[in-house]
Amino acid sequence: MTDRKIIRRALVSVYDKDRLLEIGTALNEAGIEILSTGSTAKSLQSFGIAVTEVSQYTGFPEIMGGRVKTLHPRVHSGILADQDNPEHLAAIKELDIEPFDLVIINLYPFAATIASGADFAECIEQIDIGGPSMLRGAAKNHGSVTVICQTSQYDHLLESIKAGGFTLDERRRLALEVFRTTAEYDLTIANWLGKSDEIPEWFGRIWHRENTLRYGENPHQKAAIYSGGPIGIVNAVQLHGKEMSFNNYTDAESAWRAVLDHRDPAVAIMKHANPCGIAVCALGVAVAYAHAHECDPVSAFGGVIAANRTVDLAMATPLSDVFTEVIIAPDYDADALDLLMKKPSLRILKCEVPTISPIELRPVSGGVLLQQTDLLDAPGDSPSNWKQVSGDAPDEQMMKDLEFAWRSVRSVKSNAILLAKNTASVGIGMGQVNRVDSARLAVARAGDRVAGSVAASDAFFPFADGLQILIDAGVVAIVQPGGSVRDEEVIAAAHKAGVAMFFTGVRHFSHA
Repeated sequence: MTDRKIIRRALVSVYDKDRLLEIGTALNEAGIEILSTGSTAKSLQSFGIAVTEVSQYTGFPEIMGGRVKTLHPRVHSGILADQDNPEHLAAIKELDIEPFDLVIINLYPFAATIASGADFAECIEQIDIGGPSMLRGAAKNHGSVTVICQTSQYDHLLESIKAGGFTLDERRRLALEVFRTTAEYDLTIANWLGKSDEIPEWFGRIWHRENTLRYGENPHQKAAIYSGGPIGIVNAVQLHGKEMSFNNYTDAESAWRAVLDHRDPAVAIMKHANPCGIAVCALGVAVAYAHAHECDPVSAFGGVIAANRTVDLAMATPLSDVFTEVIIAPDYDADALDLLMKKPSLRILKCEVPTISPIELRPVSGGVLLQQTDLLDAPGDSPSNWKQVSGDAPDEQMMKDLEFAWRSVRSVKSNAILLAKNTASVGIGMGQVNRVDSARLAVARAGDRVAGSVAASDAFFPFADGLQILIDAGVVAIVQPGGSVRDEEVIAAAHKAGVAMFFTGVRHFSHA
């Protein structure tokens, strides 16, 4: 005994004609009657496969360029009739309507059309109406009807035709996939139509589980990673190494974003989502890596490394001598990859350089926070718009160091102080509950290198005390947002010490 339901009659209407010959042949050989719409019917006929056009069956022609072709009671009654319900069967019999056992539909490619940059009118035409209606009807009636909505399900379809049909459990799982598919389809349309709203009144996303992880931040927490936004670290190709963990992903994301904030070759070494070293160098990522590592070699042990350029052998050689959890970059030279792959535990990720998402989400109990992503694109992020409030005019190298420090401090958790020299961090103070402690931490980590360095603060100094710690340690120039009610007190301290200080007028807190 089997609970497989025999397939006698199928409705086929697909935009994607991939494998249509194979599917049509299998249905035909199994003696299954096929009804189909315009272009699908013509394709099947061209293959020599027997098919009845829906317009012939309904007695109603396709009109308005195909906008109306399946929206007809003879079609939907055949889909929705519960074949275990005598009243349903009697109703369709009286109207000379036969039920469908199988519906195969894939939708107009709306998401691909908007991604291609097509104009508004073309995108509107790619909003499928009949397809989702038939899919939903068949999914609702999965007790009687098998529904196929993805080409990836075709192998299962072919196997089940040979096996004599689909079981109820199989039909139920296929119905679930339909509602997921149509939900995502509708959500894509709604988000596209509302895309002009910077902070929308309504929005949604569909997340697809890409992989389950061994555990979350701690071993007792279950975890998984999902895709659903723009191209990013979720889409990275892992070339080598152990399975990525939850913490690997969070650190790699922080490191990746840190190097994407820079235009020149940049390397960031991250630990617990904070940089323990970051540097840029026009000479390439090998020099940038050396300088980043020098910032805090103790913390770099077991860290995560990102580079915004192809990793070469000159960078890979010293890196291979340090225990590293993850490295992420746009690409790797073959000899560099060969060397790094000798480290069995090193996770090597190759990731396309993305366009940073303009919005970011943070779950909170009962909902979610949404904000525009903190990008370094405000007028105040350009040194040409900074206001110098104390000290002499800096030389060219000092200005380069100040700009580097400013572009780097965004990646440091607040309260954030970053000390830099020769476009490399030399000391970082992060995640403290007051700016004074962050200043002390940055100075302590810099050691002798603090003398002659510059500093960036992600937000204003509320008092002169934090600034004074930097001045007393030997910092020669400072960039900060300004805007404190005690700015004059802070300016006076910098002026007294002869230290150049700049106000940007924009801050870059990072609390998460």
